[in-house]
Amino acid sequence: MRTLAALVLGLAAATAAWAQSFAPFVVRDIRVEGVQRTEPGTVFSYLPVKVGETMTEEKAQQALRALFATGFFRDVRLEVENDVLVVLVEERPAIAQVSFSGIKEFESDTLKKVLREMGLAEGRTFDRGALDTAEQELKRQYLSRGLYAAEVQTTVTPLERNRVGINFAVTEGEVSKIRSINVVGAQAFAEKDLLDLLTLRTPNWISWYTKNDQYSRQKLSADLETLRSHYLNRGYVDFNIDSTQVSITPDKRDIYITVNVTEGERYTVADVQLAGQMPVPKEELEKLVRVKPGDVYSRERVTESVKAITDRLGNDGYAFANANPAPDVDRAKRTVAFTILVDAGRRVYVRRINVSGNTRTRDEVVRREMRQLEGGYYDASRIQASKQRIDRTQYFKDVNVETAPVAGSNDQVDVNFTVEEKPTGALLLGAGFSSVDKLIVSGSISQANVFGSGKFVSAQVNTGRVSQTYALSYLNPYYTVDGVSQGFDIYKRTTDASTLSVGSYVTRSLGGGVKFGYPLAEQLYMSFGLSAEHVKLETFSNSPVSYLAFVNLFGNRYSYVSGTIGIARDHRDSAILTTSGSYSLLTTELAGGDLQFYRVGLNHQWYYPLSRTFTLALNADLGFARRIGDKGVPFFKSYYAGGPGSVRGYAPYSLGPQDLEGNALGGTRKIVGNAEVMFPIPGTGLDKSLRMGVFVDAGQVYAASQTIRPSELRFSTGVALFWTSPFGPLKLSLAQPLNDKPGIDRVQRLQFTFGTGF
Repeated sequence: MRTLAALVLGLAAATAAWAQSFAPFVVRDIRVEGVQRTEPGTVFSYLPVKVGETMTEEKAQQALRALFATGFFRDVRLEVENDVLVVLVEERPAIAQVSFSGIKEFESDTLKKVLREMGLAEGRTFDRGALDTAEQELKRQYLSRGLYAAEVQTTVTPLERNRVGINFAVTEGEVSKIRSINVVGAQAFAEKDLLDLLTLRTPNWISWYTKNDQYSRQKLSADLETLRSHYLNRGYVDFNIDSTQVSITPDKRDIYITVNVTEGERYTVADVQLAGQMPVPKEELEKLVRVKPGDVYSRERVTESVKAITDRLGNDGYAFANANPAPDVDRAKRTVAFTILVDAGRRVYVRRINVSGNTRTRDEVVRREMRQLEGGYYDASRIQASKQRIDRTQYFKDVNVETAPVAGSNDQVDVNFTVEEKPTGALLLGAGFSSVDKLIVSGSISQANVFGSGKFVSAQVNTGRVSQTYALSYLNPYYTVDGVSQGFDIYKRTTDASTLSVGSYVTRSLGGGVKFGYPLAEQLYMSFGLSAEHVKLETFSNSPVSYLAFVNLFGNRYSYVSGTIGIARDHRDSAILTTSGSYSLLTTELAGGDLQFYRVGLNHQWYYPLSRTFTLALNADLGFARRIGDKGVPFFKSYYAGGPGSVRGYAPYSLGPQDLEGNALGGTRKIVGNAEVMFPIPGTGLDKSLRMGVFVDAGQVYAASQTIRPSELRFSTGVALFWTSPFGPLKLSLAQPLNDKPGIDRVQRLQFTFGTGF
């Protein structure tokens, strides 16, 4: 046998050379030896020569490089035997199994998925380079979780039939905690106040949830920028972060962070001027400037001024308008003068509006909320209105919009909306505790975006002691293309008030109705409804005298029809996490038949941002009811107050007129007011999913014969917790009544509502 080639592996492990020279020959046949899993045809496909062709040294080199490049073989040799080309290969072993031991921080299935993407999975060819990469990536993942002491060892075990088993053995160790953060050089602000601005912090009572006591390079970079912004927004133009040291103890359990800063002097604004191309009146743009001569310099206010100017120009179609502040710093006088250079650019059109991220929601559900039209002038205010309307559908967790110039055109842009969907079904639960009443539970199930159509369907099934309800609701918010909505409700309801704070009675209702909505303006909406209901009322010997008197006068079976009209005005910046704006709702109801009465309700909500983290929320809820003719307002249609969503700290439905037994009778007039300051929970940074509130509630219900006296209002104060948890929204309040009357008012200090999405 004549040896033709021998393998010489280079740095790329894919080059080879002939061991000795030879004369070219015509290939009479080709034989492959050593393959076990690889098909011989695969080897043939990589050879640059076929039977009957001439084999040369150059072609042999090509064959070796091609076969090594497949990654299937550990060794490849070419030999010649009586003009027969013999390809001898030694296959790389196959991976029979991948296992883990000692891993608690990650799920094994998740790790296997990641390794598969890196080329390391059962059934694939074993590659030592891929194994080393996987080991380093696993170590990096542990570092990102704060487990700096984690050790990863890999073991490759040979198995029969040229296979191997791979095991990742991990010693995770303890999570490294930040034990100290120091800001050196701070004089103008207390170090404690500066540390409160940072996301990273030392361990506290909420660290188990936030994980902010675990070091992260990305979080530290963000914190340093927060620190820089804090100083620049308060006049410290020369502020500088000199250095940052992050050290870890030898046992890799404690981390210490030191930030060295130079504050510099505080500067004021000397002058602000506008210059450049201004297609709108200069006076109008000057009103948008948020910094004035004599003010303390603030980078934030300068940025707000620039944004306000570009947004104003954007409303007229100048999508690429620029406003660049050119500062003139006088360090001797410690002042800064600005010239804001305005460049409006060309007026542009919107070529296309693109929507992405809506995997379940139909495209038309998003597009019908658009106020910017394709082919029209770019209008920043309409694009922002479109974003807010999409947000208010509450089908999405997040909504982002970007403007991209069209390649090859200087007067066209594409507007790209990206949405992140959220669960739009909800299983809602409510509960309350007190020393007087037992646990009160209620629930419902609904789907606000059924089949991605934007339509709302709700099935309420409640079999509690107080209320037994079977209801079906449907709403199509776009019954017509103009935004006219249409829906219906069908329900069967039994209410047993004997376990509540009100007088004993039971109602069994069967009814249904239709409803329509009509948009009057961009943020003004009118609704209409017509329903019919049949009610069977049951009273008892211990029912209040007024209840028994009502039955004696009007019987205990009623059939009536009611019509409703409502007007809503929504100026909130977001329906998910509201920080500014207002919401108003005026409703009227007129009933005729066996029951004749009318009711008028007004609800107004107002939100004002006190700072970047604090929001003031005010709420007013008023109700008025009156009889028509000689038929009084039925007591089971009266207003009640107290409990979550009303006056916290008092038992639900407990406020207002009472009988001699202390049972609440309800009333025909209701006054409820709430004032609350909401902010992130201390220790969580700016995490919006966890918020607290300090509130003051006030309210009362009055009978028709009573005079409304502010002195009769009940007040409470306390703290509330709002958590947008992975299982749904949780609202919990701990309230202290301020002027409750012992023996009359029922106190319920701890109250909460909980819901879960699906």
